[in-house]
Amino acid sequence: MKTFVFAAMLLATTGAGATAKVTYVHPEKMTDVPRFPSDRESMEFTFREHLEKLSERLPAGQQLSVEFLDIDLAGDVFPRVPVQDIRVLKGRADWPRMHLRYRIEQDGKVLRSGERELADPSYLMNSTRTNSELYEHEKRMLDDWFRKEIQAAR
Repeated sequence: MKTFVFAAMLLATTGAGATAKVTYVHPEKMTDVPRFPSDRESMEFTFREHLEKLSERLPAGQQLSVEFLDIDLAGDVFPRVPVQDIRVLKGRADWPRMHLRYRIEQDGKVLRSGERELADPSYLMNSTRTNSELYEHEKRMLDDWFRKEIQAAR
């Protein structure tokens, strides 16, 4: 766990000179994340990688810091066997939610910061992706947040 927290705090340099730093505050206490450590690490890696890719759109020298305070993934989990769970998406009260704190910095100065609760109650109707990508609904929520709040504020 300590190794993973350390890895989560590493900076990832992007092609545009902007960077992203992503941390997870007490993932073991979050509303709905994978129960197996390897699955949870995979989820954390996926969101970190996605935010690093989004940060490439920032001007050179800016750093995006995101702390995930809570995550409730789309769908509900049904334990199938002791080593694998199945996530079922019904489109009812199982929509994805994320509570995050963010900061945009440049040269040690905070340009913007805030705390947001993201949710997509109509996540199945808004789906435009044709493949069944892992965490596609949560990534789309992050895309929308980044486009509306981070890019629009520039």
